[in-house]
Amino acid sequence: MADAVIDTVTPVPVAIVGAGPAGLMLAHLLGRAGVETVVLDTRTRREIETTHRAGILEADAARDLVESGVSDRILREGDEHHGVELRFGGRAHRIDFAELVGASVWLYPQTAVFADLADARRRDGGTVHFGVRDTEVLEPEGREPKVRYTAPDGTRHELRARYVVGADGSRGSCRELVPAPHRARYGKEYPFAWFGIMAEAPASAPELVYAHSEHGFALISQRTETVQRMYFQCDARESAADWPDERIWQTLQERVAGQDGFRLTEGSITEKTVLRFRSFVQQPMRWGSLLLAGDAAHTVPPTGARGLNLALHDVRVLAPVLLRALGAEGPDALDAYQPLALQRVWRAQNFSCWMTQLLHTAPGGTAFDLRRQLGELDNVVGTRAGRAYLAEQYTGWPTHH
Repeated sequence: MADAVIDTVTPVPVAIVGAGPAGLMLAHLLGRAGVETVVLDTRTRREIETTHRAGILEADAARDLVESGVSDRILREGDEHHGVELRFGGRAHRIDFAELVGASVWLYPQTAVFADLADARRRDGGTVHFGVRDTEVLEPEGREPKVRYTAPDGTRHELRARYVVGADGSRGSCRELVPAPHRARYGKEYPFAWFGIMAEAPASAPELVYAHSEHGFALISQRTETVQRMYFQCDARESAADWPDERIWQTLQERVAGQDGFRLTEGSITEKTVLRFRSFVQQPMRWGSLLLAGDAAHTVPPTGARGLNLALHDVRVLAPVLLRALGAEGPDALDAYQPLALQRVWRAQNFSCWMTQLLHTAPGGTAFDLRRQLGELDNVVGTRAGRAYLAEQYTGWPTHH
């Protein structure tokens, strides 16, 4: 598209590629400080709003939504959870976050976080363009990077920014702008996937249930009083179309069965997906005037509920760094971003990987592997130190700037 006619050229302090929660939260925080941004996304608002993803927010992230003026809807419609349940060996074991570390998490879908942020940007007069195409970031290493895109009406536009933030997710193009000789990529592939469903049914439990069994892993989550989200471990090559509802419920019931007679409340299944995942980190998170945030820089397995929280933490750190860079300090201020972000990223990678191997049954695992895993689970729930470690990691860590 380099030769296409440019219809408008607009200067802007910060251009943000990606209008998911990370991009919109950064635009909101900068807007509150008086800095103009333009946010672009190839998806329509409806596409983003109807893609079901994470549902657990750390208390700090929930507090940020309220105290930064995004919305207080989470306080009215969210559900504060003070613990989770681990089920293994046919028994339930509750990890009490409040008692162990004085913290909690909020069950609040990512789609709701996105809607709150999109509404706040519109309310505050922020510029967000959904449904664009042919987005290009040019000269990211220079002092005036350009972002070109085609609007839904076919017109071509150019933003002349001081800084560009790539928040366009794990499948976006911004991470590719760091030249291969200058970037390092770290990752781990997992030999299984999650089969996820949405079901019209009342909640089977008041808090999340993480279940381990010889048949594999299951996660029982909630969405609303009448809609539930559930997952079970499956082969990464599975197709959702091959699973009739009866087989799905039978599999889930096997994974959570126990001596206490616990059973899931079944209902009509409205959505089926196979979720493949991996661990990934790209460094550096800054290249010249380009900064990466959220899934554009790192992804984690969903087991530890870190992905959305990490993305929001990135921009919580990045916003004040950008304000300093736009002020007297200039570009040198950007050097502070990666160390602050990466410390939490690698902690979350460790926890997510640990939770994944703790609860999933590895293909080809032996009877010894299963019993060793049960021993580790018993160590986690049977000692205060083990319970406190899980509680502290799951609820997050304080942010220091």
